[in-house]
Amino acid sequence: MIAASPLDGIDRPRHAADHDVIIIGGSFAGVSAAMQLARARRRVLLVDGGQPRNRFVENAHGFLGQDGRPPREIIGTALAQLSAYPTFGFLAGQALQARKNGDFFEIDLGEKGTVRGRRLILATGVGDDLPEIAGMRERWGLSIFSCPYCHGYEVADRRLGVIANHPMSAHQAVLVSDWGPTVYFTQGRFEPDEELLPLFRMRKIEVERSPIVEIIGSGTAVEAVRSADGLTVPVEAIFTAPQTYLTSPLAEQLGCRIEDGPLGPLIGVDDQKRTSIEGVFAAGDVTSMMANATLASAAGVMAGVSAHRSLVFDSGAHG
Repeated sequence: MIAASPLDGIDRPRHAADHDVIIIGGSFAGVSAAMQLARARRRVLLVDGGQPRNRFVENAHGFLGQDGRPPREIIGTALAQLSAYPTFGFLAGQALQARKNGDFFEIDLGEKGTVRGRRLILATGVGDDLPEIAGMRERWGLSIFSCPYCHGYEVADRRLGVIANHPMSAHQAVLVSDWGPTVYFTQGRFEPDEELLPLFRMRKIEVERSPIVEIIGSGTAVEAVRSADGLTVPVEAIFTAPQTYLTSPLAEQLGCRIEDGPLGPLIGVDDQKRTSIEGVFAAGDVTSMMANATLASAAGVMAGVSAHRSLVFDSGAHG
């Protein structure tokens, strides 16, 4: 999210020596964690590589006070506000390697050198592994979505499709049907179970079993899908929940516990956002399958507060 930031192209580490906390990842979770720490007057460095998961969507929705604003603008405002705090620093760059060295975590930023912090917050996010269907990738975030709570209202009352991609897809179809008439494409793999069939009938969800091989529509619009047997089914928007993957190797390098989530690997954390490695915290989509701006921001707040508390109670000193 660097491109639309008021700090675009400007590195502001502000501290040539060491930091209290380094945060890797500058989307909703990362900036929310930074705000708590900056207000606690801690030396915090936010490092961001400029590739947020939400870079494909035009506007964020359902985020209190920010509904309908582009994510880049929201983060730009947050960075402008953070820049007013004298202990906040920002670096645009990619964190390549992390290691513990004595009381500090060292982060290798390639050409930008190495930075050190007493605590580390990973808000590195996840990537989406989309189904290999012609026409899907260029429409992702524009007319094909993963979250009906984020984008369902904008496509309400249209004919909606849900393309199955994992065992929970049938549950997604039931939810999506609250926004409009729904067609569930099983891809020949993910049938609704006996428990869901009554809901499918009650909500008049259509079921198509031939695998979808192509998305049809002008530009980035969706007008229909074509199945492997040649059938064309009209739909005007599509939902699918892609498999996810960790976009950064830092958690594994540090030895953090990685858990098998319903859609992909996640960094294991407790309710205080502490990982299995002392001094390392994590927040946002990298710790939860629930991808939502509000939830990511709240998780970032908790990670920031927890990191601050650990500095106070573990070291007993300020500064």
